[in-house]
Amino acid sequence: MTADAFLNSYIDLNLLVLAGTLLWLSTRKLLSRTRLAHAYRAQLRLMNFLTILLVLSPFLMIAFTRYVMAHPPNLSDLLVAQYLQGNVNMSAASFETLLGLREDTVRQLATQQALWTKALAATLALGALIVTLHLLLSVWRLALVLRRAHLWKSINGVQILISDETRVAYSTRDLWRRYVVLPAALLQSPKDLQLTLAHEMQHFRQRDIECEFLIEFLRPLLFWNPAYYLWRREIRKLREFACDQALSQRTGLDLRAYCECLIRACGLAAQEPVYFVRRSPTVALVDRRETRNGSNLHQRIVALTSEIPEEQAPASWAAISGLLILMIIATAMLMQRPGDWSHDRLMLSTIVNLERMAERSSAGPAVDAVSILQGSFLPSSSQ
Repeated sequence: MTADAFLNSYIDLNLLVLAGTLLWLSTRKLLSRTRLAHAYRAQLRLMNFLTILLVLSPFLMIAFTRYVMAHPPNLSDLLVAQYLQGNVNMSAASFETLLGLREDTVRQLATQQALWTKALAATLALGALIVTLHLLLSVWRLALVLRRAHLWKSINGVQILISDETRVAYSTRDLWRRYVVLPAALLQSPKDLQLTLAHEMQHFRQRDIECEFLIEFLRPLLFWNPAYYLWRREIRKLREFACDQALSQRTGLDLRAYCECLIRACGLAAQEPVYFVRRSPTVALVDRRETRNGSNLHQRIVALTSEIPEEQAPASWAAISGLLILMIIATAMLMQRPGDWSHDRLMLSTIVNLERMAERSSAGPAVDAVSILQGSFLPSSSQ
């Protein structure tokens, strides 16, 4: 892959995450006014699929333009067509400069000749390096905890470990095995132990660990993009809502005891040191961040005690999913670079040249370049 292609794919990924986040937040806002507002399990499945789609979209577009359609409709060509129809009030030279801004930026970043491009590349590389080292440190700390923990039992291929180094239970995995790590103090509370195990095992059923791995490994690429953190926050919030909701539907579950278990776990998480405690990728019963904002725990309890809608609405979810998928794919397609010179682009280039000729001309009245091509230019009558 050439430097230009790599930079374009990187920009596309960041723009798609931004567009996907805006689309999802808008969809969530609309769903909050319908009976599907509390269908968290269906929403989580949709968001997990959209995460994979956003990651794969730049590569899918490369394959699409190479094997299906070399020059699909794109935003740049659509804007040129609107300009030629007189719907854009801007000089042709300024409009052409605006259209070529991305290509010029990518070209300068690839050549690394300007000082600002070197500074930007160094900043992004340094940031990615710091985030990568932080992620590796977190994985290393997690591996140490797993190594020092004691195997208690194995349930359906999941190894249940007891650790003296953690206050709140969490689940994780490696390439071959899945783990649930329990604090040793939890063994003294059989009821909380049972509820905690049920919660963490549900995370495995929802494939939350694999999704957390994907999101964390994207962090070095997207660390500077605020939309990435919004997207990650939404997934983590829905993940817990969906897990709690799935457990609340089990027969025989003491809902009051489960809520009290969450409150006690939140209190224990607040006692952990703030710095250098991160072990990832993991999915905990209660995240350390929930202790900083009491509304998160409040939202979980409200979601638990709210009326759970029947998820017998396949047509509605199919329509919502299909619409979001089409909008993301359409966005990815519109971001593609224009191809060879088209008729519209030749017209735009001609207008730019006429404008420049008019500016340089010192004799005669100024000529509107757009009006010339639209046929409204009339030569002055001779005296």
